[in-house]
Amino acid sequence: MPDDKTIPIKEENKNTNGNGNGAEEKLKRAERDLETLYEVSNAMRTTLDLNHILYIILTGVTAHTGLGFNRAILFLVNEKELRLEPRMAIGPDSGEDAKRIWDNIQKYNQGLNELITKDKLSYNINQSSLYKAIKQLKIPLNTENLLADAYYTGLAAHMTQDNLKEYPNDVFLKFFMAKELVVMPLRAKDKVNGIIVADNLYTQKNISEDDLRLFTMLANQAGLAIENSRLYEMIIEKSHTDALTGLWNHGYFQEELAKELERHQHDKQSLSLLMIDMDNFKMLNDQYGHQYGDAILKDIAHILKDSSRETDYVCRYGGEEFAIILTMTKKEQGYAIAERIRQKIEQKEFPKPQSEEPLRITVSIGLATFPDDVQSKEELITRADKVMYIAKFSGKNQTCSA
Repeated sequence: MPDDKTIPIKEENKNTNGNGNGAEEKLKRAERDLETLYEVSNAMRTTLDLNHILYIILTGVTAHTGLGFNRAILFLVNEKELRLEPRMAIGPDSGEDAKRIWDNIQKYNQGLNELITKDKLSYNINQSSLYKAIKQLKIPLNTENLLADAYYTGLAAHMTQDNLKEYPNDVFLKFFMAKELVVMPLRAKDKVNGIIVADNLYTQKNISEDDLRLFTMLANQAGLAIENSRLYEMIIEKSHTDALTGLWNHGYFQEELAKELERHQHDKQSLSLLMIDMDNFKMLNDQYGHQYGDAILKDIAHILKDSSRETDYVCRYGGEEFAIILTMTKKEQGYAIAERIRQKIEQKEFPKPQSEEPLRITVSIGLATFPDDVQSKEELITRADKVMYIAKFSGKNQTCSA
């Protein structure tokens, strides 16, 4: 299968044959542009998965049947942190890599529809050295910089070598070396929700007014597609979220654990599961009431979330019991994480109703690891739950490992 993480453009035929042929070339260009916009727009309507939509957008920007830019990076707006965060990038690793990819595309005669399938997404997503170079880069929107300027104006910026000199210390330009580029805001409902930066590093093809016009039309469609996907994700997330604690709920836990076990089995990696139960929670509810008990559950959930990694799944399993799926985690690492959580809860002072004296709360934790201890999802849950009860009935406030 050809490697199609980016598709360098072919040089367009230049008109040197007079005005008649010039008008014909413009008509052909307009027809190609409309076809490109139609194909990309249709493709974006086939899915609500955000990663797939971003991949379709960037493929449309870089494909030879699309806009044909050599490299493209897509940033999404993080309104809470007031910054731009890189979410996806497409671009070859070198000029030789670009030529090899282009030759493969020609050999297999791949059009846009063949390039944007889900399997291509899984194969190519964020594998390029371009993305790896900028994936940790966060662009602040409260300081002056090239991308922030485009965000606030909401207008496309065609930057030439002379324009780029106005940003001598720009944090993004230190990573993205280019002599000419386009910064294209993505808009939805008069609001910028993302930015694409694209250039022609390898072909050195000049960026024309026609290129900018088509890019702007595609960007308008892209911004709406991203907005729709985010709204869909919010609905899905709400249906998977525990109303009280804000953690993932039991149904989502079961669903994601099955997926992660399948992935870890395929990759021959370890996965650990923590089952966490609050000690003496019934006594606390009986003494202080269920409203106070709910407040404590929220506090515990916050500690668990704060103590976990972005790749982990922190879930409310039911009642006062929680579960954490620790991805890519061996037993020794899982035990260290469990103990850190247990100690953090033990050391926290919870305010007690109508009392200056704080309340101390402890938890009992059970740990089981795939594939060391078990071979299936049901066995993993059962084993972690069993050793959690061993921890509880052998003194509480401890971690027990299968």
